Amino acid sequence: MSGKNILMLVGDFVEDYEVMVPFQALQMVGHRVHAVCPNKKAGEQVRTAVHDFEGDQTYSEKQGHNFTLNATFDHIKAEDYEALVIPGGRAPEYIRLNQAVIQIVQHFANNNKPIAAICHGAQVLAAANVLQGKRCSAYPACGPDVINAGGEYVDIPVDQALVDGNLVTAPAWPAHPNWLAQFLPLLGTKIEHLALATAQ
Repeated sequence: MSGKNILMLVGDFVEDYEVMVPFQALQMVGHRVHAVCPNKKAGEQVRTAVHDFEGDQTYSEKQGHNFTLNATFDHIKAEDYEALVIPGGRAPEYIRLNQAVIQIVQHFANNNKPIAAICHGAQVLAAANVLQGKRCSAYPACGPDVINAGGEYVDIPVDQALVDGNLVTAPAWPAHPNWLAQFLPLLGTKIEHLALATAQ
């Protein structure tokens, strides 16, 4: 397997786990990941937010790490990438207002390239109008966005993921193991576990 070029769309107050974990895990298995933010350059940072489930009616929010971008938004071309990742958090609600972001997402959808979105990432998919006829999971508060965009919102456990063609979605960061495991086959990534021989 050759590593794929993967684009990650982020912004200030992206969910901490949802940017850090896939950014590192996808590189760990040999892919190249470029994380970009509208109006920011490589080497600049976005602030992240930690969202947790602590018994309130919605998630709580705390300051997370600063995440360093490794590519410049204005320099990237969607055609140079083979897959797209859209983390959640608060960033999707405002990066979806950027027309270049919308065009990037539409490129991946229209060319049937793998897309992995989690939590509020569905807001970007909905704004790009790429959910028509698609089954999609998301943070439950984003369910109406999915439905209004012509998709089918699927309410699944918070630690599960859903695949519909080239699209892999999940409700929130507890789904990371399942979400990433479902994304890897779409990238052509095969993980093998080899048993070590025990000395007699």
